[in-house]
Amino acid sequence: MKVKTLHEIHDEGINALRKTLGPVDMVRFIQMFDHGKVDYTKERKQWLPDNPDEVKERLLKRQKKIKKQ
Repeated sequence: MKVKTLHEIHDEGINALRKTLGPVDMVRFIQMFDHGKVDYTKERKQWLPDNPDEVKERLLKRQKKIKKQ
């Protein structure tokens, strides 16, 4: 049995919803799982450094830590 990618699962799920519910009710169903209104652009300043080099360094450190586990 082939393991499906998340993209394949997503596409199949959307197609099943559209086929069963129709496009309007499909969107209404998906909106039921909305996790609130978040202003990513505003909030990212609280946790994301302004310096892209610092972001890169953090990601590299995290990647090394994960590889050691």
